[in-house]
Amino acid sequence: MGICGKRIHAAILKVKNEGFSLYEDGSNMFHDTITAISTPMGEGGIGIVRLSGSMSMDIISQIFRGKTDILSAKSHTIHYGKIVYPETLQVIDTVLVSIMQNPNTYTREDVVEINAHSGSIVLQEILELTILMGARLAQPGEFTKRAFLNGRIDLAQAEAVIDIIRAKTSTSLAAAMGQLDGRLSAEIRRIHASTLNLLAHIEASLDFSEEELDTMEDTEIGKGLLSIEAQLSSLIESSRYGKIVKEGVSCVIVGRPNVGKSSLLNALLGEARAIVTHIPGTTRDIIEEIIDIGGIPLKIVDTAGLRETIDIVEKEGVTRAWKAMEGADIILLVMDGSCLLTHEDLLAIEDLRLKTCVVALNKCDLTRVIDEAQIKQLLSDKPIVCISAITGHGLEELRDTIKRLLLDGQVKIDERVMVSNVRHVDALRKSRLSILQAQDTLNTNPSLELIAVDLRDTLFHLSIITGETTTEDVLDVVFSRFCVGK
Repeated sequence: MGICGKRIHAAILKVKNEGFSLYEDGSNMFHDTITAISTPMGEGGIGIVRLSGSMSMDIISQIFRGKTDILSAKSHTIHYGKIVYPETLQVIDTVLVSIMQNPNTYTREDVVEINAHSGSIVLQEILELTILMGARLAQPGEFTKRAFLNGRIDLAQAEAVIDIIRAKTSTSLAAAMGQLDGRLSAEIRRIHASTLNLLAHIEASLDFSEEELDTMEDTEIGKGLLSIEAQLSSLIESSRYGKIVKEGVSCVIVGRPNVGKSSLLNALLGEARAIVTHIPGTTRDIIEEIIDIGGIPLKIVDTAGLRETIDIVEKEGVTRAWKAMEGADIILLVMDGSCLLTHEDLLAIEDLRLKTCVVALNKCDLTRVIDEAQIKQLLSDKPIVCISAITGHGLEELRDTIKRLLLDGQVKIDERVMVSNVRHVDALRKSRLSILQAQDTLNTNPSLELIAVDLRDTLFHLSIITGETTTEDVLDVVFSRFCVGK
């Protein structure tokens, strides 16, 4: 390594060492042993009480009775026996005990999982016994928090755990798993490394300005800033798709009475959720369900038929239908393809001109009477799909159309890194803002000192995502979303 390379390397170390870490010695702030019920309460086949910490093995050795000496057993093994009260040897339950010794565990501490029969009484008694023996009831998300603090996962990966638990579709699960595997963190670290390298060159230029040292030209700095900004913009842009995959979107089914809205809802759900009759006005209130449309959680809402009515209850349903349309991400306008356009149809069309909408011409199994050309003229930019809610014809095309409309044609959403967390998006936007400020400084007043300040701000906000820079308040907010046993 030449003199120039050594000095740039020294600048990189300087920048890194000036960063802020909540736990400077890398140690765990917790020294006690925690315990919690890690499975949902209620009757079931198996319920798990989990312990983590230095006392885990000692506690289980006192309350477990089996053929194996639990203290001398190998790590990552399962043992059959009974959980008993140590003083009386009264049996609480017959169990399987999993023992896992640090550091190769979820928390990088000694972990014990007691697999008992699932029931509120038996699990509560085992939990209380572990507390009596010296453990402390875990706080929400504390097991995962310890995994983060002990360096097993970073903060972005920790947040992926709750996304996995709350995933509504296979696509949202795949996105969360990708984040847990470190795909987002790897992308953040690549951008961080590019920013750090650029800052190190600038720092070297500032520190050794009086010596003969190859410094970066303004054009090189500009290219570096442009590359970093492009990477940040790409991740920020992905947040639109990430939010859709994670949280889903709302879709309101509207149309005049008796066009087949409830039949379409039932067909999409694959079950008879809404009451269907030949009598107009059967649906009088809002019906909501979540369905999987190509990996997107779609909260689909069936509404009362849009028409003038003197019936007080139906009139309230129509009012709610119009209100639901206002807050919908996408509207599914259903029309009866076996009838001519009516006044109610035209009123709905007029209201939907400026909204995200798909037109479903239902009852295509009957003779087509409706003037499709007129609909295309009135709603020229809206996709039209011919369907039959009774036979299922066109439903797959309808699903694909909705998905393309929501994702702007980006169908393969599971193959890219997507940002779906509000905290991450905020940090990325602040990082990009700092880069834009550095670009503006370079173009108007080329001050290396000011550009270095902006690059440091970028590094700070990027490190917030992975938790390399964090505060206890941030951690409390992140892990408060978890259940107690995770």
